[in-house]
Amino acid sequence: MGEFDLHIASTLGLLLGVCLAAGVFADMLHLPKVTAYLLVGLLVGPSVLDWIPEGHVELFEPVLKMAMAVVLFNLGCEFTFTKVRRVAAHCLALSASEITVTCCFVTVGLWLFGCSGSMALLLGCLAVATAPATTILVLKEFRSEGPVTESTGFLVAMNNFACIVLFELGFLTIQLVQGKLHVPLGHQLAILLQNIAGSMALGVAGGLIVSYGCGLLNMKRWLVLLVATTTFLLGICETFHIPYMLTFLVMGVTVANTAEMKSKIVDELDHLSGLLAVLFFAAHGTELDVNAFIEVGKIGAIYIVCRLAGKWLGVYGAARATRQPLEVRHWLGSCLFAQAGAAIALATIAVHRDPVLGKPIQDIILGSVVVFEIIGPLFIRQSLIRTGEVPLAQAIHHTSSTPLEQIRAVADRFRTAVSKSTTTNSTTTNVKVSDLLRKSKGLNQSASFEAIIAYIEHSHDNTYPVVNDRMQVVGVIRYPLLSNVMFDNSVTKLVRAEDLASDTDAFLYPDQPATDAFELFQAETDDCIPVVTREGGNELLGVVRRSDVMHALITQHRKSK
Repeated sequence: MGEFDLHIASTLGLLLGVCLAAGVFADMLHLPKVTAYLLVGLLVGPSVLDWIPEGHVELFEPVLKMAMAVVLFNLGCEFTFTKVRRVAAHCLALSASEITVTCCFVTVGLWLFGCSGSMALLLGCLAVATAPATTILVLKEFRSEGPVTESTGFLVAMNNFACIVLFELGFLTIQLVQGKLHVPLGHQLAILLQNIAGSMALGVAGGLIVSYGCGLLNMKRWLVLLVATTTFLLGICETFHIPYMLTFLVMGVTVANTAEMKSKIVDELDHLSGLLAVLFFAAHGTELDVNAFIEVGKIGAIYIVCRLAGKWLGVYGAARATRQPLEVRHWLGSCLFAQAGAAIALATIAVHRDPVLGKPIQDIILGSVVVFEIIGPLFIRQSLIRTGEVPLAQAIHHTSSTPLEQIRAVADRFRTAVSKSTTTNSTTTNVKVSDLLRKSKGLNQSASFEAIIAYIEHSHDNTYPVVNDRMQVVGVIRYPLLSNVMFDNSVTKLVRAEDLASDTDAFLYPDQPATDAFELFQAETDDCIPVVTREGGNELLGVVRRSDVMHALITQHRKSK
């Protein structure tokens, strides 16, 4: 970084700080926040600006693994036995098809273009893995619900379990064919089954501890219990080289089926998982190597194309054969494109076992991850919007204030604190509502869904007047309420502004003093109030914002002193 290196604490602060900025730009550019975190990690990492001192990210490794463990625990908590039976009934065929087609496409495609059979087979096995952290956190970010969301969670879990098993079996096959198997095949298979069984047993034990402990302890102590259990089990898995991802997935499933307050347990862990997720993706972004992606060249491009095709076609073919809904056929496969943690970890194991075979595999995985981790969240977002499984507010790009307005708000709050007096104590104000009026034509009650979206995206308000053809206010659309309205593409052509509007009797007239507006805002939660004519049946003139009223009264109060 120059003449001095950052302290590890400053590195942590830098990563979290750039992620805050990335979140703002993600909203502006309509990007999932996961993609933004990865991109800023890539920006400050060795590939571009090189702001992160060498070795610092490795020091975060235990925390990053804990972040993955928490995500997998949350995923497992979604699967009660009742839900598993219901989802498995229509997803097992999809999962088997997607896993088989992806593995075969990548293996055959790479072999046809010059890869050795061993390398092609292992890459085919690794291609099955789907990044659980990336995929699940994008689903949570958009608060999606529906068949595609539900199926995605199930397929992600199956993909990572299958990837671990296929990788081990693939390596055993290669060693057997090459005559490098120094112990009996049966013994190796027994070790594999033992590791899987041990991982699942740890998960069940951890889940029972959490369920029992949360039922016994005060809720304030749950987070300590969850962190203690997670970190202890993570350490056990690392010590005995047990696949920890399976452990925490099973731990979540156990809690889902044994804890009476499962949703509250997940909510409690969310206080920590949000911060861990931000650090996970920022740190992971610094490890993305653009040069590695360039160096893998043709083989890397073939791996990427074959994996994308295998994921999508595998789901589409099975969904069509089993007569699944159209949204599942067309969009479920593209929710599985992200790839990172599991594939990288297994590629590293391949290098340790056979450096000659494993090194080019690791290069291809590290290079392709740059693509998969950036486009994966974008495809998930697009799929969720196309299937209509996101709340309307999550599908709309909307900011409540501009940077300049926020500066003014901070200054106003500071002035209020310094003056040690509230604005309502000032009785000498000549400010009228007409002085604060912001002209607005509102939304016509017959405005189409597309027009509503465009209006909200270009507004910094959270309340939008709806008018009839005579410009009379007939209601308001409140942005916060849209968070509970599901975005359904199949009916958007039928939705009109009046369908989303709520009644309101909060109006202002242009000749009223600003103090009247202040008092009205005290009783209302809306951030702006329509200003209408006294005659003519509430004809809309514009709106008055809460922030403008506060600023005017504070300024007037200071002048009157």
